[in-house]
Amino acid sequence: MSLTKNTYNIGEFSQLTGIPTSTLRYYETENLIKPQRSANGHRYYTRDDFDWLRFLNHLKGAGMSIADLKQYIMLREQGDKTIPQRLALLKTTKNNFLKELSEIQQHLQILNDKINWYEAKDTGIISDSEKFKTYLEHLGHENY
Repeated sequence: MSLTKNTYNIGEFSQLTGIPTSTLRYYETENLIKPQRSANGHRYYTRDDFDWLRFLNHLKGAGMSIADLKQYIMLREQGDKTIPQRLALLKTTKNNFLKELSEIQQHLQILNDKINWYEAKDTGIISDSEKFKTYLEHLGHENY
């Protein structure tokens, strides 16, 4: 499904975004998204809602909490006078994300080292008696 219409009901929007309708309703309850309502009370979404939700998902994916998302939205609704506060919130999220990313990269490095160690043992490149800790020390990864 692509963005070809002007408005989308919740089922269409769910398909379009890949987000379950229950999650969309939760986001609405938490005031993260604010769909429009038709005359008969049915919610509908627009291209702007799609773009906003995509941005929120990036923030969420970068580790921003629901509470911080709410804070960001509240500040955004107050206009440009809150840009410094929004900027600070985004920078904090970025710094926390970079720290987490660094930790993930360290875990990946050790995982790769373990794989390489097993492969080297399996092919006879290193002796069966060499311990993984010794292997890491040879690589300069003493502090695993």
